Amino acid sequence: AKKRFDEDEIFKEKSREEVVNLQAGAEDSRYAWQLLCNQSRREFQVIYDLLDIELNERGESFYNSMLSGVVEELNKLSLLEENDGAQCVFLEGFTNKEGERLPLIVQKSDGGYNYATTDLAALCHRIEKEGAKRLIYVTDAGQANHFAQVWQVAKRAGWIPENVEVVHVSFGLVLGEDGKKLKTRSGETVRLKELLDEAINRARNDLENRLEEENRSESDEFIENIAKVVGLSAVKYADLSQNRNSNYVFSFDKMLALNGNTAPYLLYAYVRVKGIARKGEIEFEKLREDGKIILKDEQELVLGKHLLLLNEVLNMVAVELLPNRLCEYLYELSGKFNQFFENCPVLTSEEPLRTSRLLLCDLTARTLKLGLSLLGISVLERM
Repeated sequence: AKKRFDEDEIFKEKSREEVVNLQAGAEDSRYAWQLLCNQSRREFQVIYDLLDIELNERGESFYNSMLSGVVEELNKLSLLEENDGAQCVFLEGFTNKEGERLPLIVQKSDGGYNYATTDLAALCHRIEKEGAKRLIYVTDAGQANHFAQVWQVAKRAGWIPENVEVVHVSFGLVLGEDGKKLKTRSGETVRLKELLDEAINRARNDLENRLEEENRSESDEFIENIAKVVGLSAVKYADLSQNRNSNYVFSFDKMLALNGNTAPYLLYAYVRVKGIARKGEIEFEKLREDGKIILKDEQELVLGKHLLLLNEVLNMVAVELLPNRLCEYLYELSGKFNQFFENCPVLTSEEPLRTSRLLLCDLTARTLKLGLSLLGISVLERM
């Protein structure tokens, strides 16, 4: 349809007319649109379930009844001007090559509305009806000017109070290993479902090879669960561990590696603690009741100090909206724990050192679990 829209002028005009009919609430248009929405929802839900995502749906259509009110209110505030038959708000600080102020169109000459109108309606609804104090818009960097313009109009209209923050969380491109925008071999955009399935399949193959090398036997259910958790976690972490403002190269081999700044590496650190508990038949809950952590060895001190940084890191992420800061913290935590584990005997130590080191392991595991959960990643008891 997009290809035909770009190439067929008659189809393009009919499409635009249909948008106007839909926004006006034409019954036949709404019926056809609803059929498409329902089919889309079914397909989207497969992805949401796979990624463990829950959301409250607020599609563009939710705000349709509010669009005319946005235009009317802007007119009452004397912000509207007509330009080539369209209703616009001329912007401050945005000009064309001739130095003329650019307009933000809120109602097209054919009577239809556009993204700017919907975004203004959504902003007002979120602030006035839902009581939002911080609105975070997550889109690609190319949308920065659009949001700056919409927010300028909203502020001039008095729709964004002083105690409300609006922020654009932009992100860069995902590149293939050839350094170009990630695409299939045939040059098409990679579908998310296919990418996730590929990650799970690769994780399964890696696990089966490892089991064979270690002469281990596991059930099919175990293998499928590990493959799913590791595969999906690897994709999530690979994306979130990059500075979102930069482009990054997508590589299955790197993201599924057991070493380096990857989800499998962090998951393995957590699994290591659970292995200690199983081997020593340790109940961490009971140890926490009256046990104390004593930090004497250099590796214990390094690990303990890093654990204390969690609140600071989380506060920084909340302000900067850069999840890679949390990823860096968890990666460093895993590394410091591994150094501690290799240099400080745990189960074979004498008391009270044994209990202290067990509690340090437990606190590390709980911190990893919390941090990974904030990234949408589940932990595993065994790998």
